[in-house]
Amino acid sequence: MEKIPILKMGKLLLVTIQVDLYDRLAEALEADLVQMINKTGAQGVLIDISAVSIIDSFMGRIIGNIATMSKILDAETVVVGMQPAVAITLIELGLPLTGVYSALNVEKGMSLLQGKINLKETGFIPEDDGDTE
Repeated sequence: MEKIPILKMGKLLLVTIQVDLYDRLAEALEADLVQMINKTGAQGVLIDISAVSIIDSFMGRIIGNIATMSKILDAETVVVGMQPAVAITLIELGLPLTGVYSALNVEKGMSLLQGKINLKETGFIPEDDGDTE
């Protein structure tokens, strides 16, 4: 079975999804990411979905699950590169991805994650209203 590569970049994990995710691959990514966060102590996860052109409710739930599990392990999740059709589909399916932050591209996503990590390290953690950015 193929796997989605997970790259460690300092305190962050970077995942670039460049293939269509079928159910088993998505579940494997979910499990691999949680294990990698635990193993590395990563404080942030950046998921680049710019190559994903369609998404279904299962995939939306997987992304939400990844964010929830990451948060439990003290890591933030940012999804970048979401195409407009994917965003529209997620809303139409009723999947707002609560707890998942978003950014337009990898550069902005890295900056967002770094800012959240810096806030944690300084001890100032603003109230999370659950909205995506």
